[in-house]
Amino acid sequence: MEEKYEKLEKVGEGTYGKVYKAREKGSGKLVALKKTRLEMDEEGVPPTALREVSLLQLLSQSLYIVRLLSVEHVDKIPKAHKASGNPNPQTKPVLYLVFEYLDTDLKKFIDSHRKGPNPRPLPHSLVQSFLFQLCKGVAHCHSHGVLHRDLKPQNLLLDHHKGILKIADLGLARAFTVPLKSYTHEIVTLWYRAPEVLLGSTHYSTAVDIWSVGCIFAEMVRRQPLFPGDSEFQQLIHIFRILGTPTEHLWPGVTSLRDWHLYPTWPPQSLDSNLPSLCPLGLDLLSKMLKYNPSERISAKSALDHPYFDSLDKSQF
Repeated sequence: MEEKYEKLEKVGEGTYGKVYKAREKGSGKLVALKKTRLEMDEEGVPPTALREVSLLQLLSQSLYIVRLLSVEHVDKIPKAHKASGNPNPQTKPVLYLVFEYLDTDLKKFIDSHRKGPNPRPLPHSLVQSFLFQLCKGVAHCHSHGVLHRDLKPQNLLLDHHKGILKIADLGLARAFTVPLKSYTHEIVTLWYRAPEVLLGSTHYSTAVDIWSVGCIFAEMVRRQPLFPGDSEFQQLIHIFRILGTPTEHLWPGVTSLRDWHLYPTWPPQSLDSNLPSLCPLGLDLLSKMLKYNPSERISAKSALDHPYFDSLDKSQF
């Protein structure tokens, strides 16, 4: 690894493990190195890790998904073993995923428009463009049977100069087969978490990502989160206060979900009172993304054809 890449700085702890900004020595190109520890079994690299990586390679052929450039397998000798001078030390396998490097994300971008010396709304055309690209990336994942399950502004990287948005950290995505497997539901950052996940549903679908996309859309317009809960209960209360407390009529089966309780009955507010600057077509698309009943939520593919995007020059995508 040292021959190929020069580590410049640690930029964070990702879902996988440590993430470094590095320079590829041959080309001088900046890359992000994601270091993952592998739990080896007798057969070598675990098949789950191989599946994950081949899936990432397949998905990252889309322009709207952070590109996986290469995979490096390194056998590390732990420091304690090196010191012992043992001629046959035990090695620890480490997998480095090498991604293209992007220096900013949507959260930082929104923050720069909210804080600082020059607070200003994000231009309508930019919100439209970023949302369209996000829907393209999500539609690409869903068409390959992959849920992201952790979409949030921090996971959307930006190529500032080209105006391109890319989905990152598909580390939690699992290919789902037609009979949906039961999922643990402690995964998504609360603010973008779909109500069916918050209410303990174990069978969920691509609709969980669409809910997150709706929350991100609203946040680009408002420059602050739509539902900023700090616990699962508070998160639901934030949602119910704006969208109204769900009923069996609106969402059949909701009251039999594992974590359903008797909640106060709030009437729905109009979305435009919470997003006064969003145009009627934008409000219509948002309301279709934030439907309570997951089966009624618009799909990413259908969202691309919504009239909200009619004024966007789609030939650039």
